[in-house]
Amino acid sequence: MKTKQPLVRRIGIAFTLMTLLVSGGFSLGIVAIVHFLEEHLISQEMSEELDSILDNDLARGLPPRLNIKTRLFASHLPGYEIPKSFIGLDEGFTEVVASETAAHYVFVRETAEQRFVLVQEQAEFEARENGLFAAVFAGFVLSVLAAWIFGISMANTIIAPLSRLAQQVRHRDQLLTIAPNLAPDYPPDEVGHVAAAFDETLGQLRNSLERERFFTSDVSHELRTPLMVIASSVELLAEGELGERERLQVERINRATAEISDLVETFLLLARANTQPNPLSGSASLEQVAREESERWGPRFAEQGLAFHIIVEKANHDLLHGGFLGTVMSNLMRNALHYTTAGEVRLVLTANGFRVEDTGQGIPSAQQDSMFKPFVRGSQARGEGLGLGLSLVKRICAYQRWQVRMHSLPAGGSCFEVILS
Repeated sequence: MKTKQPLVRRIGIAFTLMTLLVSGGFSLGIVAIVHFLEEHLISQEMSEELDSILDNDLARGLPPRLNIKTRLFASHLPGYEIPKSFIGLDEGFTEVVASETAAHYVFVRETAEQRFVLVQEQAEFEARENGLFAAVFAGFVLSVLAAWIFGISMANTIIAPLSRLAQQVRHRDQLLTIAPNLAPDYPPDEVGHVAAAFDETLGQLRNSLERERFFTSDVSHELRTPLMVIASSVELLAEGELGERERLQVERINRATAEISDLVETFLLLARANTQPNPLSGSASLEQVAREESERWGPRFAEQGLAFHIIVEKANHDLLHGGFLGTVMSNLMRNALHYTTAGEVRLVLTANGFRVEDTGQGIPSAQQDSMFKPFVRGSQARGEGLGLGLSLVKRICAYQRWQVRMHSLPAGGSCFEVILS
């Protein structure tokens, strides 16, 4: 699994790695050049010096003329026996370092008659060479450290416009309403192109949200007048002499009108609300709303041959928004009605919310995650719903910062639970 690093750190790491490669290659090059020049120049010098000793001194029977740091050894020359430490060396130049104070250049030449070994003491040069290598290594370490510091500093400078753009984008609640375009604040570079693309996308989003808001608001507003006409007409019909069948139909129309009126009010509230969750307070209690919904839905459960029970496990004394709470509870009760063919439906009130339990067929676990999406209905649903009820429940709960969840009951059926606090 790859570790996700911040962009500033990644730029700093890339800058440091580049410096590591360049500085490391440069340092290794210095070391290699020093060794090459050392071997080539010293080898040539010692070879010429040995030629001079053999041709000018030993050939005339004279002792070799050497400086204080140079010694000559020969395999068959009395008084110049080769020490054990220099026996077995390959012909040519060799550097022998026994310790910091015992370092020598050795040049070996073999002739038909004997073996000559020219040794030059080089402890002082070795110390200077080690000092040079230490300075190169220190420069390498310092350059890498400076590259990391400089890389992070440069990355912060480079990323600053992008960070500022990110901060502005985070305030999307303001951007959707009053904030001006972002692109004019940036030069026409890559960050400016990102800002321009965001302005374009944001403009399309604003237009879509405005169209949706106006449509919801206009439709909800225009529906009020025909709903009032229907409600008043139903009242007039209810006052007349009706048969049992006609009275049931009038009551059904009256219930449907009340449900639509509640939905219209809910849609109007959501249309006027901000895009960010901003819970609305109210003056209704959980038990009060539950009693009202029970009176509305109890007869409909009875018509379907279902038993309905309201159970108060523990009282909840919080004051809630009656419109939103009623819409959530009503849609969950309707959902229970659509998915239950026999048995009972229970509305259970708890200290922090409520549950709607049914004895229906239940919802398969594979479908449970998608039940709160728009236009999704279970395979066992009845009625003519469009699959928008649970989506509306999810939307209201998100806005009010409530929690809604569902699970299957062990004995069969489904349970929808709403946590209000």
